[in-house]
Amino acid sequence: MPHKILTIEDTADIRRLIRMTLEFQGYDVIEASEGAQGLALARSQKPDLILLDVMMPGMDGLGVARQLCDDPVLSRIPVIMLSAMGATRDIQAGLQAGVKAYLVKPFSPRELLDKVGRLVATAHGDSA
Repeated sequence: MPHKILTIEDTADIRRLIRMTLEFQGYDVIEASEGAQGLALARSQKPDLILLDVMMPGMDGLGVARQLCDDPVLSRIPVIMLSAMGATRDIQAGLQAGVKAYLVKPFSPRELLDKVGRLVATAHGDSA
């Protein structure tokens, strides 16, 4: 059974790029265009990994990450934060909010696949 990845990203073009990249490698991809919708999908779909944008209207990615981290069930799901903000303080804020990795936009499809593959394997005890 393919691993399920939830992408929470407000930019449709970026969601499409992520979906195409991941589906080409056999992942199932579900998408949300904003934070509250993403949290609802995380609760109902229980994905294997979450890709989370920082800057979104409404609830931003840091708020979503904190809520995921505070939920006993969802806190087990690894989160990769995606952001154009790549300063050390931005990366630290993401890590402090509970994300496992941080990708600075623009990122390469290979970089995305490497991080997703490693975190999914680690979360499921697979040998990577």
